[in-house]
Amino acid sequence: MAWGMGLCAASLACAQQPKAGTAAKASSGFSAATVEEKARALAAKPYQEPPVGVPPSFEKLTYDQYRDIRFRDAASLWRAEGLPFRAQFFHPGFFYTRPVGVNVVEGGKARPVPFSTDQFTYGPLVGNPPKGKVNGFAGFRLNAPLNTKDYYDELVVFLGASYFRALGKGNLYGLSARGLAIDTAQPGGEEFPTFREFWLETPAKGSDSVVVHALMDSPSVTGAYRFAIRPGERTVMDVESTVFVRKPVRQLGVAPLTSMFLFGENDRGGFDDFRPEVHDSDGISVWMKNGEKLWRPLKNPKQIQTSSFHTDGLAGFGLLQRDQAFSSYEDLEARSERRPGAWVEPVGDWGAGSVRLVELPTREEIHDNIVAFWVPDAPVQAGAQLHFAYRLSWGFNPEGVKAGGSTVAATRVAAGSKPGARRFVLDFTKASTEGTGPVEAVVTASRGQVLHPRAEVHAVTGGFRAAFELMPDGEGPVELRCFLKRGSETLTETWSYLWIP
Repeated sequence: MAWGMGLCAASLACAQQPKAGTAAKASSGFSAATVEEKARALAAKPYQEPPVGVPPSFEKLTYDQYRDIRFRDAASLWRAEGLPFRAQFFHPGFFYTRPVGVNVVEGGKARPVPFSTDQFTYGPLVGNPPKGKVNGFAGFRLNAPLNTKDYYDELVVFLGASYFRALGKGNLYGLSARGLAIDTAQPGGEEFPTFREFWLETPAKGSDSVVVHALMDSPSVTGAYRFAIRPGERTVMDVESTVFVRKPVRQLGVAPLTSMFLFGENDRGGFDDFRPEVHDSDGISVWMKNGEKLWRPLKNPKQIQTSSFHTDGLAGFGLLQRDQAFSSYEDLEARSERRPGAWVEPVGDWGAGSVRLVELPTREEIHDNIVAFWVPDAPVQAGAQLHFAYRLSWGFNPEGVKAGGSTVAATRVAAGSKPGARRFVLDFTKASTEGTGPVEAVVTASRGQVLHPRAEVHAVTGGFRAAFELMPDGEGPVELRCFLKRGSETLTETWSYLWIP
């Protein structure tokens, strides 16, 4: 799926974009406190929607025209110095019509990075460079030797509103993250906070990390963000944010993740397609501090569907692409088996709250239709100052170690043995513990009757297969759960599923 053409694209077309000309003047002293003070001062003033900051011809660029503008590698920030990271910038235009200010920090001093048409090549679909002054860029990307020591791969992109995304070793771009999500899938519409200005700290020679600061603004909140980014097998971002609340927020979504699910083994949705599955993520994983681990396969619903997983102690959550077999997708262009997952691990105690999953209906894979975020129980009132720190990891297995139990590998749904019944077949990976006793499937349903639950060792994978049938009672949705145990020992995470007739 092309970057910027999913839910992000639909959102960015109407999202508030940064005000041009907000970059620091000349060279000035800088620290993380500088951004926090800017956010605090901004929150004390009424919100002002920034004006468009590009010539009309570049405001109306098509997708193909925008792709025909390319940044010159020779103009990359830090390239001449031979540093372990390089920064490249995106041209304003298309969806990105309100440029962001970008600054570089070196020796405790910040100076703006000026826009110049000499930094870009303009292909035949575009023609001449823009005439007139342009203050800032649409966003930027950071490159680093991720997959080999000799080539600077694209590592992370910050582009549009507060969207950003990153790669672990061997990954191709898939899901995205955001700074905040406000009132997602709520009556009255969603609000899209925007990163209005960035500061890129010059990395030291030989450094394995780079630091990015960002100033956020929206009608309801402002914010100061710090990202410490370390590439690797799993690319890790240590995120610190301080949010200042201008006016009450009904639903504050912290550490939001955005992805795409068109269809999969559990939900074909009537798509007539040669590919067995089409998605950037296939499920959400939620870990509680009490040791409970949940897995819910994603769906492409007929109408907006919201699920909430409440906890007094969150250990982590993420949108994952667990199925990493090419045969599950058969797509030589998209290579969906190489999409990264993203895992959010709170630093410190976030208190009581809920991980919320929003699934939106879509008939096209160009639209991101999955959003996941954490919502605090405590009301978010005007004048509040909130602090959230978390570790955000990207990669094939971003949650890291999985010791202590097997995980859900596949969910399949079919007609049951009786009229109206539905059959569920679940595959689990091999458990990390050995045992000889029988395995039991513990299945619960919020209503209706569970029939014929059973579990057995999977003769091919060495894991387990569980199966049961559901005889619904009435027309409403049914919340299902299943885990496997041997005697008193729990062997697996808990499979969670919302079945809707």
